[in-house]
Amino acid sequence: MQHPVRISLRGGGGGADALAARAVIRAALWQEGVALVAGVDEVGVGAWAGPVIAAAVILPRNTSLSGLNDSKLLSAKRRAMLFDAIREHAVAIGVGRVEVSEIDLLNVYWAAMLARQRAVEALVRAPVHVLVDGKRRITGVRLPQTPIVEGDRLHPSISASSIIAKVTRDRLMEELGAVYPGYGFEHHKGYGTLAHLTALAQLGPLAIHRHSYLPVIAAEHRQPDFFPMQGKEKNTGK
Repeated sequence: MQHPVRISLRGGGGGADALAARAVIRAALWQEGVALVAGVDEVGVGAWAGPVIAAAVILPRNTSLSGLNDSKLLSAKRRAMLFDAIREHAVAIGVGRVEVSEIDLLNVYWAAMLARQRAVEALVRAPVHVLVDGKRRITGVRLPQTPIVEGDRLHPSISASSIIAKVTRDRLMEELGAVYPGYGFEHHKGYGTLAHLTALAQLGPLAIHRHSYLPVIAAEHRQPDFFPMQGKEKNTGK
């Protein structure tokens, strides 16, 4: 029977600290004879529109991939290059998607948890151990798990899952930008920016918006106090 590997570790460091932390994680897993390790991360939790997407990635034990990091710290060009490299070298990749209707029903915390579960279940090879970015184990996954705070900076498989999830979602939102011109999804990817808020006020929410979120509710019910720029334009007669 495989027992959970206990790793007492927090992120926060960079450079040599991050490299040392990665070595600690690898050593702890290898000591237990764990080879098939899946890293899991998700994106889209803070967005006002679009799905939450998670990825699970199993990399070879001695992966030669370099430059892996938290996807948010990488340029779009670098993420795209690593996305292709990960797909080429990974032992297995699983992607989990939770739609807007499910987010509104479950709330985004449980939607993110479900996306992670679906990502693990989508792997064509079952991992022996799962490394999860953050503080929480994945509900519904009956495998040994280790949550790692800032794991997307500390372990290659979590970094890889962060990149796969982000590039997958960004490309989807760019496609939605072409389907729904004027909202700017190709730029802000559904997140809460001033441009997005202005588009909501002027054009109203879409089916792909999260209708349980306050900015979307305000736009749906035409509450001008929530949109100060719109109110100011109205008062000045512009």
